[in-house]
Amino acid sequence: MKKHHNNPDSCTACTVCIANCPVTAATRKFRGPKMVGPTLERMRLSQDDIEPSLEYCSNCKNCDMSCPSGVPISTLNMLARAKYFKNRKRSLRDWILSHGEKMAKLSAATPGMANFGMKMSRGILKKIGISDKAPLPAYASKSFSKLFKNLKQTSYPDKVVFYPGCFINYNDPQVGMDFVAVMQANKLEVIVEEDFVCCGSPLVVNGFLDEAEENAKQNVQILKKWTDKGYPIITCCTSCGLMLKQEYQELFHIEGVAEYAKHLYDADEFLLDLHDQGRLNTNFGTLNEKYMYHAPCHLRAQGMGLPGVELLALIPGLDVQDADAGCCGISGNYGFKDDKYDISMEIGSGLFKAIKDSGRDTVVSECGTCRLQIGHGANVKTLHPLTLVRKSYEAYHK
Repeated sequence: MKKHHNNPDSCTACTVCIANCPVTAATRKFRGPKMVGPTLERMRLSQDDIEPSLEYCSNCKNCDMSCPSGVPISTLNMLARAKYFKNRKRSLRDWILSHGEKMAKLSAATPGMANFGMKMSRGILKKIGISDKAPLPAYASKSFSKLFKNLKQTSYPDKVVFYPGCFINYNDPQVGMDFVAVMQANKLEVIVEEDFVCCGSPLVVNGFLDEAEENAKQNVQILKKWTDKGYPIITCCTSCGLMLKQEYQELFHIEGVAEYAKHLYDADEFLLDLHDQGRLNTNFGTLNEKYMYHAPCHLRAQGMGLPGVELLALIPGLDVQDADAGCCGISGNYGFKDDKYDISMEIGSGLFKAIKDSGRDTVVSECGTCRLQIGHGANVKTLHPLTLVRKSYEAYHK
């Protein structure tokens, strides 16, 4: 993915970004992406030049996607937020929501106790600004890293490197295990680097840009090492993928990102590429099942279409309907905040209605926090597309 140039003067004030901003549609507290982004960026001469409604930008990227001039409006907002907090103290709420990886490592010894404690302390969390209604993710009993270490793969000459990200590693490791099973079914061996760290997306949205850059430097070094050897890098998380491929280029001045980004794939995108090359294992078993599909904003921002929908269309009997109803509202940890919870639910209301009206009880989506929000807002089950791909492969051999 090419870097968008952070030039506010490219904005022509056409207001298309405002029309496509889900936060602007949900609340009058946000002055809109054009005003808060490129318009004010021209006048931000010091860290005190701040527009208070900047905090309402969710970094969902819908403004960037709609801008005909290619202005990375949300990135301008994240840089302005970081500048504002450069010498200011952040809230305990923002620190907790930004450091999910650290919190997960602290909870790793007793995840069950951590989940119980989190459930029982929702009142305390609310006092520091975390909604007591938001769908906070539970920790898995075993992380993906632990499960992967005990997994015996068949070795193949062709290998891929998997970047699991925090959500799959600590909250939803089954997605990672499904990924490995699907790669093995395609005669690919999976490599997981233990030194990968959080992509930094939760840090960026809360103004911890310096910490995010340190994470980026470590990840870039590892990613470049593997892509220099010719190995593709694959993610199953659309926010991690966007961060590693594009936001590192827009936010930081780190050499090598543009080179490795060409070899970094979303898992569904990678499998479709195999199909185009005639290399995809198409021994799919029939699944006579019906699902709704939700396209995460951070997938659409990568401009690759809907590879999950195209991939699932290869499975015989499977009926997947694209909800095509916009943002779910969660935007990473935005919807977990007490003062943003109602806004996030209002943003997602159209999607929740479309899902309920469909009568389908399960939604497929690539983003882990989108799945949380959809399960919460529409009261349905959710899963990653690769879970269905694995299920279809297994059905073929029954």
